[in-house]
Amino acid sequence: MEKYQNLPIDIQTSKLLDWLVDRRHCGLQWQGAAQEVREKITAAMQDMPENQEIKELLSGAYIHYFHCLRIVEILRGTEASSKNIFGRYSSQRMKDWQEIVSLYEKDNVYLAELASLLVRSVSYEAPALRRQLSKVQQLQQELSRREVDCQSTAAELREKYYSSCRQYGITGDNVKWELQALVRELPAVLEELGREAYSLERPIQLYSAFTRFVCDWSDPVLPMLSFCQSRGNITVYEWRTGTPPIVTERPPEEEPPPDTVTAETIDWGDLGSGEGDGVDYGVTAEDGVDWGISLEPTAEEAGSEGIDLGEELLNPVEIEVVEMGTDCPAGVARGEDALSLLENPQTRGQFIDELMELELFLAQRQVEQGEEEDVLAMSQFQQAPPIIQSQTRDKVGSMLAQVRSLLKRLTNLRMQHLFMIQASPRYVERVSEVLGQKLKQSELVQARGRLAAERRREALQEQAALEPRIDRLAQHTRELQTLIETDISKRYNNRPVNLMGVTV
Repeated sequence: MEKYQNLPIDIQTSKLLDWLVDRRHCGLQWQGAAQEVREKITAAMQDMPENQEIKELLSGAYIHYFHCLRIVEILRGTEASSKNIFGRYSSQRMKDWQEIVSLYEKDNVYLAELASLLVRSVSYEAPALRRQLSKVQQLQQELSRREVDCQSTAAELREKYYSSCRQYGITGDNVKWELQALVRELPAVLEELGREAYSLERPIQLYSAFTRFVCDWSDPVLPMLSFCQSRGNITVYEWRTGTPPIVTERPPEEEPPPDTVTAETIDWGDLGSGEGDGVDYGVTAEDGVDWGISLEPTAEEAGSEGIDLGEELLNPVEIEVVEMGTDCPAGVARGEDALSLLENPQTRGQFIDELMELELFLAQRQVEQGEEEDVLAMSQFQQAPPIIQSQTRDKVGSMLAQVRSLLKRLTNLRMQHLFMIQASPRYVERVSEVLGQKLKQSELVQARGRLAAERRREALQEQAALEPRIDRLAQHTRELQTLIETDISKRYNNRPVNLMGVTV
């Protein structure tokens, strides 16, 4: 018997209610009785004395039987003055709570309710809070990763934006204004490149002598390049006529057109409200307008002498044929003639073509001089001019580097953009829009990063609110476990009772 007394009673928590009902510790209708008790507790809470401990008990999430016992014990002190000679309390508060305790103890309703609270905490509330906490922690990790990715992507997009701006030669603070400022500086840049053409005298002479010696070429080579080498980046008028202009009238700068055309920008005029076809041209028969046109021949026109063409029409008319570009007074450079050779697209294209032709010649000549000289090559250039015989591979390489440097500066991406901007003001709008889209993308990604950071902070606050709830639930669950185990143990001669599966 003593060994049996020490044997523990192990009860699975999920089956605790069934265990209590099967052993007739609680009735099957305990839920209805518990609901009646809950209603009386709600009514009794409306009239309570000013007591700090009672306030703490009533502020809990759920008031159970043992809380009611403690309230009755406190009321024994606060309501002592209402006790009569028979040991009964005349205070309605005390009567209400004593009745609540009595209803709880009838058929052990309190034990079934405690078991229900424990099962609900272990099986539902605790797992739900843990899942919610895990989800919040996972969300924080995801948002933190997204925030880092957005910051990295935004930095890459900003770098691409500033890299594109550097290709245009601007800082990117005000794209449209900076591009227009570059175009205004373009003539000075082209003037500097034109002055560098002065240093091409030696390569041009070498190419000219080589073509005359090898090919017996009599026509001048590289006419545009030779002209710029001797005269610089002069106007197209001077290149065409050979004399500098007296007056230079540059073409007006074209303003960028508006992006859209709306109904407000179109003046339709007053179409009137005439009859017939709906158009009133403002001319009536009563206006008396004489247009000087008659379909009937006059007496003079119908004479026997026929039609008189007049003396002016019979005299021959002298038609003066002028060349294209010379439809302006002598000495006046107007329109495209007023542009410099490197500003005008046609002459600039010819300049670049001849520069590339010179580059190819020098590159081929450098390769030829790098090979082993044979007897045939030596004999071939014995009669060559001194300028050809005096060249070495290093000298030709130096000329080639000089030509390539000028060609690169004239055809790099920045200069191409500047030429396109100069040719069309609409290009400024397009470039500004494209660059603005890159910067806008960076700002949008950065905004998404800020939103992810804000959501991560909200998730962190939610975690900070969940953790105390989980701790309170764990403490509440352990208290319920202890109370139930103690109560059941008393019913079985203080045998140890273990509720299995209680984890929070």
